[in-house]
Amino acid sequence: MKEGICQGDLLKIERIKMPVLVVSKNFFNQSGEVIGCPVYRNGKPGALHIRIETEEVTGYVHCEKMALLDMNVRRYSKLGSIHMSEIIDITDAVQGIFDYV
Repeated sequence: MKEGICQGDLLKIERIKMPVLVVSKNFFNQSGEVIGCPVYRNGKPGALHIRIETEEVTGYVHCEKMALLDMNVRRYSKLGSIHMSEIIDITDAVQGIFDYV
């Protein structure tokens, strides 16, 4: 089990070119699996493309491209994290994909 991966962390994961933002809750991440969204350097803002900027990573989180990643079998390093207000905006966008009507 990988410990220390939290919602809002930005990760560099082996075999994935762009940084990944962890959008899954901490209790889920304790399993060693995370749900993450890629962060593309270039892009246009939109309902599912939300801009973030940290010292380490600047770009657009593509909320519709989320993926389940097994961190038990991948190497990774932390690049930083985003603020809670940004996490809320991004997870609201992800949840909106699955809302009724």
